[in-house]
Amino acid sequence: MMKDYLKILVVAMLLGSCENDKKLNTNIVEVDQMTIGKHIERLASDEFLGRKPFTEGEVKTVNYLKDEFEKLGLLPGNGDGFFQDVPMVEITGIPSENMVVSGNTGSFNLERLKDFVATTKKAVPEVSLENSELVFAGYGIVAPEYGWNDYEGIDWQGKTAVVLINDPGFKSGDSTLFKGNEMTYYGRWTYKYEEAARQGADGLIIIHDTEPASYGWNVIEAGWSGARLAIESDLPLLNVESWISGASAQKVFNASAMKDQDYQTIARNKNFKPIPLNLKVSVDIKNKIKKDVSKNVVALIPGTERKDEIIIYSAHWDHFGIGKAIEGDSIYNGAVDNASGTAGLLAIAEAFKKSNDTKRTIVFMAVTGEEQGLLGSAFYAENPIFDPKKTVANINIDALDSPGKMKDLTITGFGQSEMDEYAKEAAEKQNRYIIPDPEAEKGYFFRSDHFNFAKIGIPALYASGAYEGFDKSIEDIKKYNDDYRMYTYHQPSDEYNSETTELSGIQLDLQLLFNVGSKLSNEDYFPKWYDGSEFKAARK
Repeated sequence: MMKDYLKILVVAMLLGSCENDKKLNTNIVEVDQMTIGKHIERLASDEFLGRKPFTEGEVKTVNYLKDEFEKLGLLPGNGDGFFQDVPMVEITGIPSENMVVSGNTGSFNLERLKDFVATTKKAVPEVSLENSELVFAGYGIVAPEYGWNDYEGIDWQGKTAVVLINDPGFKSGDSTLFKGNEMTYYGRWTYKYEEAARQGADGLIIIHDTEPASYGWNVIEAGWSGARLAIESDLPLLNVESWISGASAQKVFNASAMKDQDYQTIARNKNFKPIPLNLKVSVDIKNKIKKDVSKNVVALIPGTERKDEIIIYSAHWDHFGIGKAIEGDSIYNGAVDNASGTAGLLAIAEAFKKSNDTKRTIVFMAVTGEEQGLLGSAFYAENPIFDPKKTVANINIDALDSPGKMKDLTITGFGQSEMDEYAKEAAEKQNRYIIPDPEAEKGYFFRSDHFNFAKIGIPALYASGAYEGFDKSIEDIKKYNDDYRMYTYHQPSDEYNSETTELSGIQLDLQLLFNVGSKLSNEDYFPKWYDGSEFKAARK
């Protein structure tokens, strides 16, 4: 009898253990790799015409996403609708063929696209620089906390500033100069145009340099020509926003009052003051203006207990549409950037529906206009659907790509918030390790939509495997990433091939991001910003 009793007891214990394991594993759901591939292939197909806002490609894209969210059983995320309207203005600027630079010894021309690009955010029929005085303004930065002012001492009305990309800390060898090699927001081209406009300048010319910009002139040529989008704003705007190539910049300096001077070294001096170049610049832009409404796509899974506490997964659905043909191909399909992230939203949403256990509300937001300056997420940040104070976290997905499963999880913006700890725990369960972005000097933290969520105080995670593979060396991965940036990034060659595209690394990253969101969705804790983060005050 005793022996039979012990057998029964052991069986009962085993059954209880299995039941407990079953309960513990309720949310352990696999993000489906076939789902990922299916949606990348479809969104990156020529049918979607490069997914540019204000085109037929947008209509197809946002309706596709709405339909797919509905098929999964998600609810509308903006009241009774799946769309958040984002009013924009599309400006198709046609610059003059030449930018004319003149001085006491004569003049010379810079050729459009080859030597310069020029755009404007002013929604007027024509803008110009007419013999505008050129002044070298270093890095174009006003940063009181660093005791830095590149614009000081000059009335900028009627003048055009010439500035360097990135910020003074880059390649300085001084970790105390700004943030050393890590780019601050002062290094981003968006900031530089904003600051020059605040200073009252007529125009700004940024000198392109591949290493500190982190992309080649081909990206400038493709991204700053043709139609560009902006959110209408009452903020000050420049007449002309421009870039010139490094070779053209040298030509300008050789003809200027700074001939034979090392302008890059001079700009890094903390006591730098603006230097008139004794040159003038002329260029004009004729604009075609179209005002319209683009759309963020928003869907949700309501929480079972704390519906007003929100976790937002974001990814941008847009790319560059149809543009300059390269090797006969003019459709910029954007398979990696960012059909991958948009497909990831759908795959994670599918996984959450399978898990059927989310105490907090999970929101899936496919935003517009990222490629034009994070416009959709910026509009959301100014017009949030959900209370930012009740928004637990943002998990952003952008440009997932790898030649296989990655051993690392690279966190862009590492050291900002406790989201790092959530990522670390999830990575360790996949036998992975976390690292800060080893290329922090490239400013990736300011180059995707999580940045706008962070600006309104929402802790954000932006992470993917990017450094070392389980089966590929650090050197192999570096070459893979370098080749992508050189030959694929923002080019028509960013296409999906079901036979050659490796999805296992993308699936592993999405699984991790699902696991992080799943943990957040079933607890009552709000991740905090670390002391010293510039976003902590916004949360308070």
